[in-house]
Amino acid sequence: MSVLAFVLPVALALAGLALWACVRAIRSGQFDDLDTPPLRALLDDVPARTDGAAPPSGGASPPRDPPPPPPAGEIALARGEEVTEP
Repeated sequence: MSVLAFVLPVALALAGLALWACVRAIRSGQFDDLDTPPLRALLDDVPARTDGAAPPSGGASPPRDPPPPPPAGEIALARGEEVTEP
């Protein structure tokens, strides 16, 4: 029971701190515009170039060749099969 004397005031203080932070955010206008920020993620930051040049940030990397397949013995070991040497 003596733990409640410590835990209850700490819990009330944390709840009061959360309430204060929420009221402060509401009064400072954090929740005024809820529609624009999600749409802003869909917009391009850098305007597209019309002269055909690459973008200044380097753009997308060229496609790579796929890695070679593993040897047949490794595939058999991965499946749990026994490998017999030819």
